[in-house]
Amino acid sequence: MSVGVNTETLVRVEEIQGRGRGLVSTQPLRGGQIVLVDSPILLYSALPLTKQQHSTFLYCDKCFKTIQSASVSCPTCSHQRFCSPTCLSAALASSHTPWVCQSLSRLRDCQDFLQHHSVERQIQAQFLVAAYNLAFVSPSDFQILLSLQGRAEDEDRAVVQSLHSVISSLCPPPPIEGFSFSLELIAALVAKDRFNAFGLMEPLNLNEENGGQRSVRAYGIYPKASLFNHDCLPNACRFDYVDTNNSGNTDIVVRMIHDVPQGREICLSYFPVNSNYSTRRKRLLEDYGFTCDCDRCKVEATWSDDEADVDDNEVMEEDVDEPMEAESNGEEIDNDNSADFPHAYFFLRYMCNRNNCWGTLAPLPPPDAKPSNLLECNACGVIKNDEVC
Repeated sequence: MSVGVNTETLVRVEEIQGRGRGLVSTQPLRGGQIVLVDSPILLYSALPLTKQQHSTFLYCDKCFKTIQSASVSCPTCSHQRFCSPTCLSAALASSHTPWVCQSLSRLRDCQDFLQHHSVERQIQAQFLVAAYNLAFVSPSDFQILLSLQGRAEDEDRAVVQSLHSVISSLCPPPPIEGFSFSLELIAALVAKDRFNAFGLMEPLNLNEENGGQRSVRAYGIYPKASLFNHDCLPNACRFDYVDTNNSGNTDIVVRMIHDVPQGREICLSYFPVNSNYSTRRKRLLEDYGFTCDCDRCKVEATWSDDEADVDDNEVMEEDVDEPMEAESNGEEIDNDNSADFPHAYFFLRYMCNRNNCWGTLAPLPPPDAKPSNLLECNACGVIKNDEVC
């Protein structure tokens, strides 16, 4: 997908009371409008080191496209696979340097590490290798990484010590000017990763047996996109087009779901919108360290357990005539005045209804002043006509 648009002036960074930094619209924005295109400063595999046992797909270790035909292997380790000689050449000069190659090979060959460390710990070790390498090949991007949200003191000390021991057992890391290879640096990096990494998802399988489950193929650190705060009824959503042939295929594109006025904070949902209240609350507290008090959470917090467990398919059957009428008059959705069920309309119009998908729909970018009546799902990629959604 071509996203050659200038988004620099559409949002600005502001301090949001009780929420830290956030991105706010500098002008009225239309549904479908692209407000941010961001490139990663760091990419690393989300698959464990024994990746062939955990995925039915093979991905390029540089651009992370699905490899459909013959691949090219690293000439030294033979484990890292690339979709083309171009990606191999680029990786050898950046993300798969000799130190990275040796370090990943040692981790992969260490049976004690593979047997006694969880998949999560294996992926964290791969992140730390990538982060140390970033400091060597692009010190400015490493400084950006360290400037992102995430406090070292919030990380589990035992986990940090374990990771420090693992990385210490590898080849000596490249020297990082101004930093020592310490527990504090490991903790800081792990915190930055936990709070700021975006997952690039594997292809979606919609069959009943699979249940629509998607795994992450790679994680990326996107410094501008990391400034978006969370809302359980977001006004924007992000798209990625990893398996396209375009350059910049690992960029993420943030588009408006519906119109918003100037001065409104632009928010994403950090996970699928159909998650219930207890699941959202637990995940936000454990993974991001905060409790959400958005309009949707305020309503659902008053529900009984039985009400909270209602299948989200039933939500889409609710009577939403009044919100639909307001939207047809060109007015913005007003969640504050939707006393009983502020998200029924959102689910009906902006949640993909393909079986097992649960992606979010956003209008295609408007070609001119008129909004598009075609909506694209950010999970399965289907294009739907707004009139039949």
